Amino acid sequence: MFLAVVEHGTITRAARASFVSQPGMSQTIRELETDLGAQLFDRVGRNIKLTEAGRALVGPAHQLIRDDQHARDAVSAVATGETGRLDLACLPTLNVDPAAYLIGAFRAAHPGVTVRLADPDDPGDVIDIVRSGEVEVAITVDSGAINGMIVVQIGTQAMQMIFPPGTPKPRVPLTPKMLATIPIVANTKPSSTRRLLDDVYAAAGKAPNIVVETSQREAILPLVLAGAGAALVPEATANLAVRLGAVVVPCRPSVARGIALIYRDAPLSGAAQHFIAIGSTTPPTEL
Repeated sequence: MFLAVVEHGTITRAARASFVSQPGMSQTIRELETDLGAQLFDRVGRNIKLTEAGRALVGPAHQLIRDDQHARDAVSAVATGETGRLDLACLPTLNVDPAAYLIGAFRAAHPGVTVRLADPDDPGDVIDIVRSGEVEVAITVDSGAINGMIVVQIGTQAMQMIFPPGTPKPRVPLTPKMLATIPIVANTKPSSTRRLLDDVYAAAGKAPNIVVETSQREAILPLVLAGAGAALVPEATANLAVRLGAVVVPCRPSVARGIALIYRDAPLSGAAQHFIAIGSTTPPTEL
C-alpha cells in the first residue's frame, strides 16, 4: 500500500487502484509509520509528498515485494512448472535490436513467463530502476563497471546515417569533416543516441548542425523520410529506412556502441536467471 501511494500520488487514488477503502488505506499507512517510528509522507491539504524517511523506504519496499514474489515463484515452479513475471528495462534504441530477439528467444523457451518491459530514455535512469528493484535486468549501453551491479557484455550495435529519399549518395563513406555540413534531426538531451552523436562530432572537433530536435524518438524516421534532415540511427532502423526509400550511408570511422545486460549483485528470480543465460550466450552476429 505504501508503494501504491508513492505511485499514484494520493491516498485516494492509491486506495482506488488497490481496491480498498480510503480510510483503510490511511489507517494502514499510519500503522506503518508507527511501526517504523517515522513519518513517511508530508500531508498538505489533499496533497502528499515523500519525506526523507519515505524516500529511504522505496528501494527496500520494492525488494520486499520482489522477495515475496521469488518465494511464490519457487513454490509455483515446483507445483505447476515454470511461471512468473520478468521485469526488464531497455533503452528505446535497443528495443528492436537486440531486445526483441532476446525476449522472443526467452518467451519461446519459457512460455509460462510474462515479460514487462520498461523503456527509460537515459542510461542513468536504467541503472536507477535496476538498483531500486523496480526491474531485475536491463539491456543498455555498455558503460563499464557499475558499483553494486554485474555487467555482462553481449555484443555491439552499429550506427548508420540515414538521408531523405533521393539524396545523392556519396561515393565514399561519410568522414567527420563531411558530417559537419549535414543538417541533422536528433533527439533532445539526454539520450544515449544523442550522446553518441555529440561524441562523434566532438571527436572530429565539429558541432552537429541540428535543424530539428525532438523528444519523440519515433518521429525521427518519419522526419527524415519527409526531407527534414539526416539522422544517426541504429542499423536495424537504417535497414527499415532503406525499405521505405531512405538513403543509408556508412560512417568512417565506423560508429558503434557496446551493449550489456546489467543486474544487481543479489539473488534473482528464476526467470531473470534464464533470461541472462539466453542473453549472455547469444552469438553477437545474431544481435
